[in-house]
Amino acid sequence: MSVTGRSGALPPSRPTSDGVRRVRLIGVGPGDPDQVTLEAVRAMREVDFFVVSDKSGAGADDPLVAARERLLQRHLDGPARVVRVDDPVRERRPDRTSTDAEYAEVVASWHEARAAAFEQALLGNDGDAGFLVWGDPAFYDSTIRVVEQVRDRGRVPLAIEVVPGISSIQLLAARHAIVLHEVGRAMHVTTGRRLREAVESGQDNVVVMLNRDLALEGLDDWWIWWGADLGTPHEELVAGRLGDVRADIDAARDRAKAAAGWVMDVFLLRKVAP
Repeated sequence: MSVTGRSGALPPSRPTSDGVRRVRLIGVGPGDPDQVTLEAVRAMREVDFFVVSDKSGAGADDPLVAARERLLQRHLDGPARVVRVDDPVRERRPDRTSTDAEYAEVVASWHEARAAAFEQALLGNDGDAGFLVWGDPAFYDSTIRVVEQVRDRGRVPLAIEVVPGISSIQLLAARHAIVLHEVGRAMHVTTGRRLREAVESGQDNVVVMLNRDLALEGLDDWWIWWGADLGTPHEELVAGRLGDVRADIDAARDRAKAAAGWVMDVFLLRKVAP
């Protein structure tokens, strides 16, 4: 864990009279500083320090850490006080996460380790803390659950506040100028891991997040609206019949990863009537 800078917001605030400290989970959108809401900017300016997870162990060289720091530079009046926390390694091997029970166990263990790391960051720093969450904290993100675990451990009395953000789902629709559902129809949101299950259950209009690949056999006649690293300078967009654009998406994924060091993609799959 490391600390850099000083708060450019308000003077450090102390715990309330009952000893409870505020933690703000701030949705900051998919990556474009212009898509951070006024409410999020106000929240950033009111906390005393920011807890930032370093998922690569590269410190200041981690691209996601650097992206958060650029957001702070854009929206604060002075240098931010940033507490970097090494993100615990999560088990991702397919043979260890193939069943729902194995996957749930792996995620629970990872959440517990993250809670311990966040707890140490909060114990070691006075005042209100901010967590910058990509997109919206309510959509497939673990930060709310992990900070709740910190609160429930009882060593740091916390009041948790959530500031919503623009989701990559919203930005995907905006970039492609589409409505995510047809008139009077449902939209199903799931992960790449559970896409096949959704299709087999009869879902025919599916938004997919947390995707690792495009192993979408049997769906070549479906239409896809796909985007990667939305809201960043290296954003990629592809749309069309899946069978026709699969190679284009693979190439776009490679470009995004080469440019940014990571790929965060989201897409809409729709079964189109003949």
